[in-house]
Amino acid sequence: MSQVPAPLAGVRIIECSMLGPAAITSALVDLGAEVIKIEPPNGDYIRDMTWPIVEGVSLMHLHINRGKKSLVLDLRKPEAVATFKELVKDADAVIEAMRPGGLAKRGIGFDDLKEINPKIVFCTISGYGATGPYRDMPSHGVAYDTWAGVVKPAFTDEGHPYTPEHASIGIHAGPLFGALGVLAAIIRARATGVGGQIDIAQSDAAAAMDWLRSETYKAYERPESEVTGNKTDNYVRRAPGTAGMTEGVRYQMYKSSDGYILFMASEQSLWKNFCEAVGRPDLFEKWPGSTYADHAVGNLELREELTKIFETRTSLEWLAFGNEANTPIAPVNDPKTIADDPQFQHRFTWFPKEELGSDQLSSPIHFVGEELPRPFKAPTIGQHSGEVLKDLLGYDDAKIAELREAGVLGKS
Repeated sequence: MSQVPAPLAGVRIIECSMLGPAAITSALVDLGAEVIKIEPPNGDYIRDMTWPIVEGVSLMHLHINRGKKSLVLDLRKPEAVATFKELVKDADAVIEAMRPGGLAKRGIGFDDLKEINPKIVFCTISGYGATGPYRDMPSHGVAYDTWAGVVKPAFTDEGHPYTPEHASIGIHAGPLFGALGVLAAIIRARATGVGGQIDIAQSDAAAAMDWLRSETYKAYERPESEVTGNKTDNYVRRAPGTAGMTEGVRYQMYKSSDGYILFMASEQSLWKNFCEAVGRPDLFEKWPGSTYADHAVGNLELREELTKIFETRTSLEWLAFGNEANTPIAPVNDPKTIADDPQFQHRFTWFPKEELGSDQLSSPIHFVGEELPRPFKAPTIGQHSGEVLKDLLGYDDAKIAELREAGVLGKS
């Protein structure tokens, strides 16, 4: 492995965060950025939030805040505000991962900090953003997905609505969009000397990730003479996004002898490959399909034939078959079984619980020929207070003791 510096070595970020929005810097830490998490005396209660709780600490905290340093500053005290401003002098970015405006109330908002450091990048990430009628509404992660229409209610046998199992979008995509914006602003600031202010809403991110459905509905508002379906569907409009795949046949899930696979032979050439390799050229002769994107929608006779065929082999056998015959067949995993998938095992490393407090996945970003920094365990409240003040600001033991005595550093 090459011994070059980490991709974000030399990037320093001061983060004031509560709960899930702190994930905005998680990927940046994995890439080598130094992130100092400023906490109030009682700390971020993410440590007690949601399940599972691993040896008294939430998995959410262990994962989201791994690799970060914790410095307690009671920002209600002027000495703490002064210390915060000193940290900002040499920082690249400040993250306000909470309701917008919280830092401005303490005299350390963007307008205050750019007077100290004109290159500072100030990013606020919150539920609904800093503007709009919902800006002050309290919320949690699922709200951004229900707001964006990504998650719809399911119903019990008695007719009661409930939140169905789903992959969360807003709470993950929001931080990633935010990290992208922060890096872009840092690059610009280093080139021009001018910082900037960024406003990220996790609800916005959920809607942005679902752009295909919302933009399709918008397109369907136009006359059918202007906006149609695919050529293969005789230009009949299908339901937007994946809803339009429900009646697909050549692009569909099927049961194997021991599980499920996803069959994706929507291109004519790949469909022909499958039929010939499985010894059923008659299927291609009878239903050759169109050149591209032909799912054979509603062809129940073909679906019955394929159902019988796919039940004859295991999922692994079908994956090998698809690879050899050049026809796309994919595994169908769930969050539990994916860890056993050989591709997953090849691409990810598990950081062991002995290092991080829980078994955690490595970054999905791969720098070829390089090894990314190994994160350290998520901090306890104020774990790095003395270290940060000594190393970054040059405070001596007497100065730190004085701040502790004044309650500026909490009880750490």
